[in-house]
Amino acid sequence: MQAISSEKVCYVIVKTREFDAKEAAPYDDPGGNATDDNDHQILSDQPDDSVYEELMSFLESLSEEELCELHAMIMLGRGDVDMENWADAVQTAQDDLDESTPKHLLEIPLISDYLSEALSQFGQSCSD
Repeated sequence: MQAISSEKVCYVIVKTREFDAKEAAPYDDPGGNATDDNDHQILSDQPDDSVYEELMSFLESLSEEELCELHAMIMLGRGDVDMENWADAVQTAQDDLDESTPKHLLEIPLISDYLSEALSQFGQSCSD
């Protein structure tokens, strides 16, 4: 892990966990008490979700090298590659890199878990 800092990886982990905590919007008209209307939507996944927008903006701001290492870390954390094949994982990520990579990365289920596992394989964690 040379291009991307552990701080940036941890930022992605925290934000993807926030995003993963979201759930489908349960209903449009909750009725009942006006003081708590729309409270049910706090953890609802909305089309204009600010966490998603923030994550996309952050990922799009990364350099190509950082984005490739982030992608390789997901592969490492998922168990697709091991530390011995780190350079190959980075090369695979480089080969797959295009303008839709940030969007594709956010579509990976358990991305935060994979990144946490990869960080631990580098001897780091977000609590450091």
